[in-house]
Amino acid sequence: MKAKVTVMLKTGVLDPQGEAVRHALVGLGFDAVQGVRQGKVIELDLAPGTPETEVRQMCERLLANTVIERFTIEMA
Repeated sequence: MKAKVTVMLKTGVLDPQGEAVRHALVGLGFDAVQGVRQGKVIELDLAPGTPETEVRQMCERLLANTVIERFTIEMA
């Protein structure tokens, strides 16, 4: 069983890495880029039958800083 956790900064939180990527893309001639938000993807290999609630606890306790980040979980 696998879970994919995507962690992104919450709306309104400054993203200096995303801004640096946007600036670099514009500098390379990609003028259509108006904004970039950078995050992380964490793939977990889990024991069969692991509930999504357990993955949510992992996110809340370690994988995401819930003060400034939001996360989504995809179970497969």
